Amino acid sequence: MAKKLTKFILPEKDMPTSWYNILPDLPEPMLPMLHPQTHEPTILPPPLFPAALNDQEFSKEHTIEIPDEVLDVYRMYRPTPLIRAYRLEKALGTPAQIFYKYEGVSPAGSHKLNTAIAQAYYNKKAGIKRLATETGAGQWGSALSLACQYMGLECKVYMVKVSYNQKPYRRIMMETWGAKCVASPSTDTNFGKQVLAEDPNCPGSLGIAISEACEDAFSRDDTSYALGSVLNHVILHQSIIGLETKKQLEMADVEADMVIGCVGGGSNFGGMAVPFVKDKMKGKKIEIIAVEPTACPSMTKGPLAWDLGDVAGMAPIVMMYTLGHSFIPSPIHAGGLRYHGMAPLVSHLHKLGLMEARAVNQKSTFESAIQFARTEGIIPAPEPAHAIKVVIDEALKCKESGQKKTIVLALSGHGHFDLASYDQFLSGKMEADAYDEAKVKKALSQLPKIDYKG
Repeated sequence: MAKKLTKFILPEKDMPTSWYNILPDLPEPMLPMLHPQTHEPTILPPPLFPAALNDQEFSKEHTIEIPDEVLDVYRMYRPTPLIRAYRLEKALGTPAQIFYKYEGVSPAGSHKLNTAIAQAYYNKKAGIKRLATETGAGQWGSALSLACQYMGLECKVYMVKVSYNQKPYRRIMMETWGAKCVASPSTDTNFGKQVLAEDPNCPGSLGIAISEACEDAFSRDDTSYALGSVLNHVILHQSIIGLETKKQLEMADVEADMVIGCVGGGSNFGGMAVPFVKDKMKGKKIEIIAVEPTACPSMTKGPLAWDLGDVAGMAPIVMMYTLGHSFIPSPIHAGGLRYHGMAPLVSHLHKLGLMEARAVNQKSTFESAIQFARTEGIIPAPEPAHAIKVVIDEALKCKESGQKKTIVLALSGHGHFDLASYDQFLSGKMEADAYDEAKVKKALSQLPKIDYKG
């Protein structure tokens, strides 16, 4: 009998050496980003971003070569494995084939390092000495801290306060790698002080933390801002996930029927999805599903509208699915999924019908995470646990219908620093996540008034 292959690992020589840029392949171009004051089309603010990243943000090149210095770091952990979830399939009794692309093998524990390395490299090339950023659950902050250490840069991280308190080991991880991490809202910025004056107990949000990091970068000539999600160049860097996955599915001699990933700002999902979206645009039948929390359902409940990327109004205005830039979600454990809006590119793909979105609640995601951990052995981060919930749902549908679909999961990172969250679930103390319609309605009433004619 032929031996069943469980893990599919590309030889290092076959690792992609270029990122895939979907922008020139889109059937309808994206709307531009607008200046927060003038409302005119703009580029990424030059004081915040180096020219190379701005060029990538709007590039019309189908592929962009990965610099050798970035590849050298990628080779420490890439290509990442694609794993067949035989034990989960057996537990579910499903005819579906489930594969998961596991980004938790990176030194930082998630996919975030893919763009952190690239952004630190391009900033160093531009003469920048220090990077400021925000982080939700801490995955991005820890990834950028390590990337800055690799590239010889200083790093300052504004971590959303609720996550800062829930996940102290993420802060320690960042500090171990040389970064300075503070809880946001903080007293280190004028905007943070303003928020605290209005609400001393504010749990923080990614929108607030972004504003603090932007203010920090604007105030220093040696500092740039780095964003771990949302923007096109971030999804570009993450496209290596989907490019590798496609090659590994060829090794397994299967084709994906469904690609499923969690979505907060959009980088993990976007990076996995865009190479498959390219196939879908060419007529291939494939379902691409983004999964978000019911506490912050920007795509499933928010309108597609012009909105600011941060609370203070320093970031550009973009067309995206949004709950309003001033909206602060309930303090769910998936801190990386608490952004008020969705990446303009992911929003655009959804608008064009090239993908769909679903929302699931916190308790059901942890139930799915526990089942995954007990079958596959990997304890997933709370963020990809949302996608695992939908993977299990779809696999059980296959059981009912008898269909043998191939389901591919983007498993963006491990949950080793999220065990306090698991403890809350296992002890029965986890609260149900709440969606506050009144807060969303108020936040949406504060959307910028845009009269862009194009």
